[in-house]
Amino acid sequence: MNAAIRAVTRAAIYEGWRVFGIYRGWEGLIMGDIKEFTSSSVSNTIQRGGTILKTARSEEFRTPEGRAKAAENIKKFGLDALVVIGGNGSLTGAQLLAREHDICVIGLPGTIDNDLYGTDSTIGYDTALNTIMECVDKIRDTANSHDRIFFVEVMGRDAGFLTQNSAIASGAEAAIIPEDQTDIDQLATFIGRGIRKSKNSSIVLVSEKDGGAMHYAERVRQEYPEYNVKVSILGHLQRGGSPTAYDRILASRLGVASIEALKEGQRNIMVGIKNDQIVYVPISRAIKMDKPIDKELINVLNTLSI
Repeated sequence: MNAAIRAVTRAAIYEGWRVFGIYRGWEGLIMGDIKEFTSSSVSNTIQRGGTILKTARSEEFRTPEGRAKAAENIKKFGLDALVVIGGNGSLTGAQLLAREHDICVIGLPGTIDNDLYGTDSTIGYDTALNTIMECVDKIRDTANSHDRIFFVEVMGRDAGFLTQNSAIASGAEAAIIPEDQTDIDQLATFIGRGIRKSKNSSIVLVSEKDGGAMHYAERVRQEYPEYNVKVSILGHLQRGGSPTAYDRILASRLGVASIEALKEGQRNIMVGIKNDQIVYVPISRAIKMDKPIDKELINVLNTLSI
């Protein structure tokens, strides 16, 4: 997100506009925690994980009264438009604010879940994917040494993009994702693949939904007690760290494009990327439409896990 903040700030200043950073998201907008940014405000930030603007959940912003306070501060500080970087929740808030108070809003897709419709990739997704891959590489050393089945729980909420792609990248034997619910027969299939002939261990990546890794590990303990099962929940490890080159470039492109969109008079759209080209997607579609996972990825993993 810092790379995106940097890009928005410098692209706007390049156009001769004033830029203000809002700290702690919608909560900061309600409280008036707003400061003017200069080019130096975002110096030496592109390599940093997290966000220099901080973030916070705001129960008050969920209410019409809270959004009215936010709108008052927008007028107080003389802001003409908001660039909102975040996932489904942040962009839903942006849509409500735009609708109720006629605020010009541009959204940038910032979520490791990669679940926003209309963009091939979201800011942070590639970094999280690489972090998971590195962790699973290390876990496999233990799995191989001790002949164990490891269930590794991955973030992603209702979307399996992180789980499915990190499974392919790390050479896992299976991925259990919301879009392809695993039944008992599939469970038996991947256990058979993992313990057969040349393999003495199995790595199974599991989305955090519906009980996550603990649920499936317990099933194996009950139904296949002959196997040594372990669980690793990666948790917030996936959300930190220095961003990858791809994420830095993506965030920079989307940040500059958000200022271009404002120059063009765009309102209430999310800036995304499709086939390596910048696209504008209505925020309403980005947050309401389901983003389908490529079923070919499931076939790829099944083919390579024999």
